[in-house]
Amino acid sequence: MASRRKIVAGNWKMNLDRAQGRALAAAVAGRRGEAAAAELVLCPTAVSLDAVGTALGAAKSDVALGAQNAHDKASGAFTGEVAPAMLVDLGCRYVILGHSERRTLFGETDASVNAKTKAALAAGLVPIVCVGETLEEREAGRTAAVVESQVKGSLAGLSPADLGKVVVAYEPVWAIGTGKVATPEQAQEVHAHIRRLLGELSSPGVADTIRIQYGGSVKPDNAADLAAQPDIDGALVGGASLKADDFLAIAAAFARA
Repeated sequence: MASRRKIVAGNWKMNLDRAQGRALAAAVAGRRGEAAAAELVLCPTAVSLDAVGTALGAAKSDVALGAQNAHDKASGAFTGEVAPAMLVDLGCRYVILGHSERRTLFGETDASVNAKTKAALAAGLVPIVCVGETLEEREAGRTAAVVESQVKGSLAGLSPADLGKVVVAYEPVWAIGTGKVATPEQAQEVHAHIRRLLGELSSPGVADTIRIQYGGSVKPDNAADLAAQPDIDGALVGGASLKADDFLAIAAAFARA
């Protein structure tokens, strides 16, 4: 197995104003040593990216800045959108793409996520590409098929070199913000399936280097069990990322794994 550095990203969603974001970023950066072995990413709202980035810079921290979305065009008449290069200009290194909330609430498709992924890579960003099934799909026994369709559709046409730069996040939709969480064994099964699919899109060697995060009600009390699974390389954390103590405890669990 390739050596894959654990990566824990905080998706703040539509929460926190600029002052709150600065304070949270400073708290995470100031205690980053608790999880030094893991890579940490903070993904605030678009209007707080500059403030959070400044706070991380002031702390001389290696915590990375990430965005929650990006457009697939470099510029143009796209009111309300943000281009990948604009995110780079703000100091972003990562961008979350295809989150289930973007897919279900805003109509994003595998094709649109694919276009955004290619645009993000071209701009020098690392895409965190999200996939995952609904409760209905899981109960119908369609988890593997749904995840396969999303992985292959969202990552279609990428060269092995570009695919190797992507982070994949498996987020079972039924576990996001619900308090429910896939068992470590359930999560591992899907992560292993995703790695096999990534091998089909590139090669087993490339797939073995790609980091696959788990997302879906990750908390300090379940992080260690998830982190112990061989194909779970980190977490995409929602609600728990809004508290420095919880986020750092999750990060530390993955850092120790």
